[in-house]
Order: sequence, then structure tokens, then C-alpha cells
Amino acid sequence: MRALLSAAVLALLAAAGCAGDDGGPLFDAEGGRDVACMIHQTQPPGSRYTDPERRNTGEVLRVLRYYTAHGAKGYCDGAGPTGADRAWAGFYVDQGADPSRVAPLLGG
Repeated sequence: MRALLSAAVLALLAAAGCAGDDGGPLFDAEGGRDVACMIHQTQPPGSRYTDPERRNTGEVLRVLRYYTAHGAKGYCDGAGPTGADRAWAGFYVDQGADPSRVAPLLGG
């Protein structure tokens, strides 16, 4: 009985759009603390950031605050930006933020 109930709940969640596309990764803003260097983002922004219907203002502001404060800093591992890092920096600029704050990430 419990397995049947669990299957029914999962089916309802899928039908409601709560399963499947979970919106992609959350941006890792390192807890909002001041950092000496940045960490790499593991995946590019997903629909929770790129789809205007799903966008969460608080999550977008977290990205904007992080790159405004830290976007010109290097990465802690000494490597350059990854494709995912560049995608997040591009998202930052697409939101109307100052591109000079992330110029090193965009190759500028």
C-alpha cells in the first residue's frame, strides 16, 4: 500500500511540473561571505535563472551581489574560468550588471 501511495504522489508531482526539470543548479555564492578568491561553478545557469516564468529574484540577486563583489578576483585553484563560469558571468551581464566587474571571466 505504501509503495502504491508513493507512486501516486510521484505521478502527481510529475504531472504538476514539480519533477523532471528541477530548474538546474543553484549558484554557489559561497555563503555570501567575503572571499579572497572564487570557486568554480560546476554547471551553467538553468531555467530557474534563465526562464522569466521561473526566475526567483532572490536567487538572481545572489548572483549579482557575488560577482559585483568578487568577479574580478581569481579562482582559488589558479585556473582560468570554465565554460560554466563564463555562462554565469554572461548571465550577470545579461541582467544589466556592469561588465567590467566580470571582464576577466569573459576574456576582456
